[in-house]
Amino acid sequence: MFSVPKDITTRVFATVPESLRIRDRQSGWTFGKGHGLHSFLEGPSFDRAGNLFVVDIPYGRILKVSPEGQFSVVAEYDGWPNGLKIHKDGRIFIADHLKGLLVLDPTTGKVEVLVERVRREGLKGVNDLIFARNGDLYFTDQGQTGMQDASGRVYRLGTDGNIDCLIDTVPSPNGLALSPDEKLLYVAVTRANQVWRLPLHPDGTTSKVGVFLNLSGGLAGPDGLAVDQEGNLAVAHAGFGTAWVFSKLGEPMFRLRSVAGLATTNLAYGGPENRHIYITESDTGTILEAEVPTPGLPLFSHQ
Repeated sequence: MFSVPKDITTRVFATVPESLRIRDRQSGWTFGKGHGLHSFLEGPSFDRAGNLFVVDIPYGRILKVSPEGQFSVVAEYDGWPNGLKIHKDGRIFIADHLKGLLVLDPTTGKVEVLVERVRREGLKGVNDLIFARNGDLYFTDQGQTGMQDASGRVYRLGTDGNIDCLIDTVPSPNGLALSPDEKLLYVAVTRANQVWRLPLHPDGTTSKVGVFLNLSGGLAGPDGLAVDQEGNLAVAHAGFGTAWVFSKLGEPMFRLRSVAGLATTNLAYGGPENRHIYITESDTGTILEAEVPTPGLPLFSHQ
């Protein structure tokens, strides 16, 4: 149906050092993941100084990677952090599968709960999040949903503190991205191997939700998402060792091939002129890097 996308080979930017790999304990998060996880990186996000923050899900760690590729531990707590975004005031917001939405002070390492339930109902397992320019925070509540249970949810936390559910019929909602004009919210639907598009109306609702992409193959599905300045969508295809860049019309443009493992779980734009894509490869504890033609869209955290 389409021309073969241009191949771009990634390179290794940084790897979790042996001193930070966990070898002596087992996490409850590893259900379905096998045993012996030394780490599982996700949620890449850059601060204004060019440091890359990532989460280590099974061991409740927030890690910082310097522009030179050096790792350090910012915080460690009893949780399962999955997604991460940095507010413009410097606070780090965390989507934690076990505890809900959290806020981390990067200077002290203190972690506080922001949202642990909605209208007295517990969350299934929060997965990812993204800020809009007006400060609204969108987040996915995935839990163990999938094709057997299409009850995953996408929420919006307004700056006034109100929480609204945009949709509650998603089989495994995962990564999020906003179009440049913020009229569309893209949602990675991992177990369906799809990316959905949610039109965002002025009154805060959505309707006529549709499938933007149907992916094929892999051992999981689309995970993390990011958008560039032209509205093209970058997709981390977990279990396929690939990140794709699709045009705003859904045409495949680039394939970024992992030089490490297949667990390409999430990605973020950063580096010189914001024209590099950084990809977490979770099986090997590696962060991959590739240069692309179009700069990434600056997130709310950078404005």
